[in-house]
This record gives sequence, structure tokens and C-alpha cells, in this order.
Amino acid sequence: MAAPKDTPADIIATLNHAVNAVLDNPKLKARMAELGGEPMPMTPVQFGNLVAEETEKWGKVVKFAGARAD
Repeated sequence: MAAPKDTPADIIATLNHAVNAVLDNPKLKARMAELGGEPMPMTPVQFGNLVAEETEKWGKVVKFAGARAD
């Protein structure tokens, strides 16, 4: 889950707490496992780092492949 860039920190904290609580639900964990997924609760900073790392990694793949949006 993501929020707009200028979302106030208190709202981000509230959303983060709520999302992480849901991701800790045993029924959700079981269903995600059935579908081959795994919950990844994290802090907003960890999420930002993940997005930056994935953007860099997949950007290199796209550039190497010569893919482009038409």
C-alpha cells in the first residue's frame, strides 16, 4: 500500500499500523500462503527502501531488454 508523497506523517503511521495489523492476521497469512504469497510487514522507511531497490533492479532489466512503453 502506498500514499501520496505529501501525506502527513501521522496519517502514514496510522495506515502503517493498520496494514501491519492486518498482515499479522493468521487467516490472511494462511490464505496468502495458499496463493504462494508471504506478508511483508514493514515500516514506511523499509517500504521506501524496497521501492527504491526494486525500481533500480527492474529499471536495469528493462533497459537491458530494450523494452519501452508504446
